[in-house]
Amino acid sequence: MTGEIALWLAQDGMTSGAIYALLALALLLVFAVTRVIFVPQGEFVVYAALTLGTLQLGQTPATAWMLVGAGALVAATEGVAAWRERAWQRLPRIAAVHVALPVAVAAAAVWLAPRDPGLAVQMALTAALVVPLGPMLYRLAYQPLAQASVLVLFIVSMAVHYAMMGMALVMFGAEGLRTSPIAGASFALGPISVGAQSLWVLAASLACMAALAVYFGRSYGGKALRATAVNRVGARLVGIPPARAGRAAFTLAAAIGTLSGILISPIVTVYYDTGLMFGLKGFVGAILGGMASYPLAVLGALGVGLLEAFSSFWASQLKEVIVFTLILPVLLWRSLAARGHEIEQEEE
Repeated sequence: MTGEIALWLAQDGMTSGAIYALLALALLLVFAVTRVIFVPQGEFVVYAALTLGTLQLGQTPATAWMLVGAGALVAATEGVAAWRERAWQRLPRIAAVHVALPVAVAAAAVWLAPRDPGLAVQMALTAALVVPLGPMLYRLAYQPLAQASVLVLFIVSMAVHYAMMGMALVMFGAEGLRTSPIAGASFALGPISVGAQSLWVLAASLACMAALAVYFGRSYGGKALRATAVNRVGARLVGIPPARAGRAAFTLAAAIGTLSGILISPIVTVYYDTGLMFGLKGFVGAILGGMASYPLAVLGALGVGLLEAFSSFWASQLKEVIVFTLILPVLLWRSLAARGHEIEQEEE
């Protein structure tokens, strides 16, 4: 391997690692707040990429109809709950938020799709179509089981993953899509050429991480999520509703997945079933961070991206095996450390 090849591989690894870092942060956030191992995180990457690709083809994406259908289901669920509680005043808001707003977004997609409104509008419309699916998914699949064990929630996550992957196949077909780049220029950096799209990925990832740091450190909503992550019972006692915290966590996770899909779709061809690989590599980064440390998760995800890039050069057929084998020594070390802690507690 020459130095030039190593630089090329490092560039690819950093670009992929930035996406995996975002997904690792989303997985950690959802797990900390709701105890859900969010397996369908990668599906939001796929839905965003394929929705944007469909809009660029001048067609109405099927996620518009999915949004309307999911909104109707949430409206029915919330309406029945309000009816049982005789909270009639909640019905107009339920109808506005879960029925009227999704219909308006879907109508905008139908009207704008054949008119080629420009990349910025297409990206904004993609976010408007995909991000609301996060809190809707939480309300329909996870909130009714909020008090269940982690194992039950994991089984539900696997079921949701397969359901969303099957719906992606029905909505978008088996053919993959690759979107137009945000910027097609390239810049010479020593012996290699750095694509502007890779710089966009890195810059947007850093900006998203900085925004999350400010949100969790300065805003009341972010502090409420941190409190829920630290102690769910204590957060409830001081007036933080667990359901609202769960919706916020899933909204942020869906937004991060949507951003990741928009950023990665000009670089790789995205298929209906590629979400699991994206999510698993983000999960490996989260595991390397101990499922608790956000900075370590980011570093772990960057390491996953670099290892994947260099493995593709030395042993391309085994790169996935090499990446996923990386978590075995970490899990072994954490198991031994936890066992040692248990022995110390027993001796005391």
